[in-house]
Amino acid sequence: MRMTLALHQELFCIHSLERQAAIPSQVFEQAIYFISKTKEELSIVVPSTLKFDSLESEDNWRCLEVLGPLGFSMTGIMARISTTLAQADISIFAISTFDTDYILVKNDKIDAAINALKSQSYMVINYQQGLA
Repeated sequence: MRMTLALHQELFCIHSLERQAAIPSQVFEQAIYFISKTKEELSIVVPSTLKFDSLESEDNWRCLEVLGPLGFSMTGIMARISTTLAQADISIFAISTFDTDYILVKNDKIDAAINALKSQSYMVINYQQGLA
């Protein structure tokens, strides 16, 4: 069974900060954001409209959300999606949450990504508020 992915319309930016950096308060006001922290780094993904200083940033990413919720017993979802996109020479930035997975693709590759996914029987729809 192939999954349905929802394409978010906004652009996203991936920021890298020092591990001990304070998270800008505006991050928490966004409708969608992702924060991850390890022993080495702090990464924040936010809509591109939010600007703040970071060590590095990579802008112009689009977000494909795997519609869920996905149970922990479901296996291979990200592997199949990432393999499909890798075979089309498309790099991804993957994020997982408790309920689902998100795949970020550079904006200039989004059409090719959607075509590659559809060729493998994935359904891609436009994200709408309240959808997931």
